[in-house]
Amino acid sequence: MTEFDSSRRIFVSYIDKSREYYLARGYGNPYRWAHNENSPFTTLAKPLGQSRVALISTAALTRESGSLMEVYAAPTEPPPVALFTDHRSWDKKATHTRDVESFLPIRRVAEFAAAGRVGGLSPRFYGVPTDFSHRRTVEKYAPAALDLCRADAVDVALLVPL
Repeated sequence: MTEFDSSRRIFVSYIDKSREYYLARGYGNPYRWAHNENSPFTTLAKPLGQSRVALISTAALTRESGSLMEVYAAPTEPPPVALFTDHRSWDKKATHTRDVESFLPIRRVAEFAAAGRVGGLSPRFYGVPTDFSHRRTVEKYAPAALDLCRADAVDVALLVPL
């Protein structure tokens, strides 16, 4: 067994790597990580057993739509049998996303609704792009997802990113 050398890092510093990446490409300032002074979370307005739940994914509907940087909505019934995920970052050697329920648990939330644990499942699930731009996420994608949730009278949204 090798000894642990505490003078060396044993992890990848993504913050440092990102700063180096952007500076090496000529950007005048280093990458700025998203930071929120105030938490966007709030307590539930009504009990979970009376609340409509929505699922939000970073998966795309199809390979073709994987490059689109748009928010989308799709029906929860019937649940999708597959979604496109190869454009997202996840350990593709150690795992897979063939089981859609593992990252978009529509059937499970429907079971919770049938058992009275949640008030119901939204008639649609939503997809949002992942983007390095904090500004676009806050100013474009989040408000678009919120508008879709409001249109479907959603009380609680569960974000399940890849």
